[in-house]
Amino acid sequence: MSRQSPPVATGQGSNSTAVRQLNERRLLTVLRRLGETSRPDLARQLNLTQNTVGQIVQSLEQQGLITSTGRRMGQRGQPATMLRLDSAGAYSVGIKLGRRSIDALLIDFTGTVLKSRRFERLDPEPPDAMQLALRGIRELRRALSPSRRGRLVGVGLALPVPLQARPSDAQASGFQQAWNSVDVAEQLRANLDVPVFHENHGTAVALAELFCGHGRELDDFLCVYINSSISGGIVLDGDTRHGVHGQAGSMQAIPVPPASRTSSGGAGAADGTSLFGRASGSALIGHLRANGIGITRVGELHAVMRSHEALVSDWLQDCAEALVVPLLTMAGLLDVQAIVLDGNLPRALIEALLERLAILLGQGQTAHPIELRLGSIGNQAAALGAAFLPLHSRHGQASSAATTPASG
Repeated sequence: MSRQSPPVATGQGSNSTAVRQLNERRLLTVLRRLGETSRPDLARQLNLTQNTVGQIVQSLEQQGLITSTGRRMGQRGQPATMLRLDSAGAYSVGIKLGRRSIDALLIDFTGTVLKSRRFERLDPEPPDAMQLALRGIRELRRALSPSRRGRLVGVGLALPVPLQARPSDAQASGFQQAWNSVDVAEQLRANLDVPVFHENHGTAVALAELFCGHGRELDDFLCVYINSSISGGIVLDGDTRHGVHGQAGSMQAIPVPPASRTSSGGAGAADGTSLFGRASGSALIGHLRANGIGITRVGELHAVMRSHEALVSDWLQDCAEALVVPLLTMAGLLDVQAIVLDGNLPRALIEALLERLAILLGQGQTAHPIELRLGSIGNQAAALGAAFLPLHSRHGQASSAATTPASG
C-alpha cells in the first residue's frame, strides 16, 4: 500500500474537492493510530491550520465517522475537545485463508473485533475454501443490525504466498497447483455485493500491527510472523508496502545454509535450505516428528513443549540462527526502527525465540543496534489485518492497486 500522489484534477473546484478528501483520509489515519486527540494536535500532526482541521472535523462528524469524547482538562487555556473514530462509522470483514484454517472476523470502525469464526481444514480445495469463506461472511453480516449492514464497506482477504506458485514451479505442491489458476478475490466478489480487497499474510499482519500495535509508536518497521509457514510485512513512512507482485516482505523462500546440527529444526523438514525449512512451524513439527514425536498441528505444541523441552530448544536455536542473516540484511536495506516478531505458535515459544534472536543480532556488525519487539496481536493478526484493508483503502491513506476492489 505505497503512497500515491493526490488525484490529478482539472479546474479549481475539483482540485479543492480532491485536496479535502485527501486531508480527510489523512486525518482519519492519524486518529486510527493515536486513538484519541484534539483539533490543535491534529493541526500539528497534519501541518494544517486549525480552521482547516475544524472544517474537516465537521464534515467527518456529519458522515458519522468521528465523534467527540469530552474535553481534556488540566492544561492552560481553554479545555480541548477530544476526538476519536466513531465505532459505528463503518464495518468490515476480514478473511484469512490458510493451509490449516479459514478465519473470519468482523470489526467496527475502530478496529474492535465484534465477532469471529474459524473453520478447521487441512489444505482445503478451492471450492471448499470458498464455501467456508462465504459462510463465515454471511454469519458475520447477520451479527449486524439491519440498519448497520449498509455501513459494511467491504471484505478483506489475507492470502499465504504459497498459493501463488507458478505452474512451472517443480517444487509446487498439489495444494499450490490446485489454487494456481483461481482468482480468489474475484471469486469472492462474484458472490458478494461489497468490494473485496486482498493482500498476502505478511502485509496483512503488518497492517494490523500498524493500527493496533507498535505502529502507534513506530513509522518504520519490519514484521516477521511465524505460523505453519513464515511471512513478513514492511511498514515505511507509516504505511504498509505492497510490492510489484504483491509480495513485499515475503521471506519463506529466502535461501539459508543447511542446519548445522543433524537434530536441528531443519531435520525432517521438506526443505532445510530455505527459511521456510528452518524457521517455520512446519519445520518445528518436522523436527519433532523426525525424533519420534507424533504431532501434526501447531495447536499440539503447548503439550509437546512441556514434555520435550530439549527438542524444542534445539529447534529454537536453529530457527534463530537461520533468521539472523535475512533479518540483518532486511533491516540494513530498509533502515527500519524495529523488527516486530509475532506468530500463532505458543506465546512462550515466540518470547524464547525473541530472546535468542536478540543475542545473535546483537553480535552482528551494524551501524545502529536493531530493536526487537514482541508482536502485540497474536494468532488473529492476519485476519485482523485483512479486515483493515477495506477501511484503510476507503478511509485511510491512498492505497496501491492490489488493495483496490477486484474488477467485475
